[in-house]
Amino acid sequence: MPVCPAMRACACARPGCRRPRRYPSDTTGAEWALLAPLLPVPACQTTAGGRPETHCRRAVVDAIRYVTHNGCVWRAVPADFPPWRTVYGLYQRWNASGATLALHDALRAAARQAAGRDVEPTAAVIDSQSVRAAATVPRFSRGWDNAKKVNGRKRHIAVDTSGLLLEVLVTPAGTQDRDAARPLLWNLKRSRRRIRRTWADGGYAGQLLPWAAAWLKLTVEIVKRPDDLHTFTVLPRRWVVERTLAWITSYRRCARDYERPPAHHEATIYWAMITLMARRLARTG
Repeated sequence: MPVCPAMRACACARPGCRRPRRYPSDTTGAEWALLAPLLPVPACQTTAGGRPETHCRRAVVDAIRYVTHNGCVWRAVPADFPPWRTVYGLYQRWNASGATLALHDALRAAARQAAGRDVEPTAAVIDSQSVRAAATVPRFSRGWDNAKKVNGRKRHIAVDTSGLLLEVLVTPAGTQDRDAARPLLWNLKRSRRRIRRTWADGGYAGQLLPWAAAWLKLTVEIVKRPDDLHTFTVLPRRWVVERTLAWITSYRRCARDYERPPAHHEATIYWAMITLMARRLARTG
């Protein structure tokens, strides 16, 4: 058996630590070569020190991707993965430390470069999607979307013009789009200072436009649906973000909200996009 290809990201560094690839969600060799250098260094390899990790990082990442892809509970992680408490512990630790977001952003930068684009985008598209919440979602963080007849949460996302995720915000489903757009755009502008223009649908019209122009120096352009339109048609710019929402929903853990803290649902969305971008880069690399 070969030695683990990621000595920096895998604290065990033992011959034969690579588990066989069994599930469609498992990383391929090309995907792991992309992901391994982007994972945080284990504590035992830092100056602060720490206990060496027992399990291979690739097996942990495969387990997280398995849960995201198949939508099972953490306790139902198959026995050929590391123990579910170990997997969930690293999942939480990476989310809390910002390592998941850093991994996602690094892959997005690589995907934009591979497509011949600048690393940092200058325009974005925003939209929202209401999803039903499971019984595990507490009452204080869920709501009722009367327009969609959904009891659950609403995820508000901003994507670049190719559909890659830039920012995500999870709120109760009863939150109006224009109200959630303010913190979404604020976070977007704070992390992506080159953003100058954003497209949105008619639900964002109103006071959001002058507020974004005055406080964020950001132009929000509303892409309206024609009043006389009675058939399906692809609307400019809006189809990009709607396609991204379809990508996210194809992962079963994201098709319904099972997470207690909203931040965990945001992390699940990031892991869905991490999987998607890693696969895309591995095919083109």
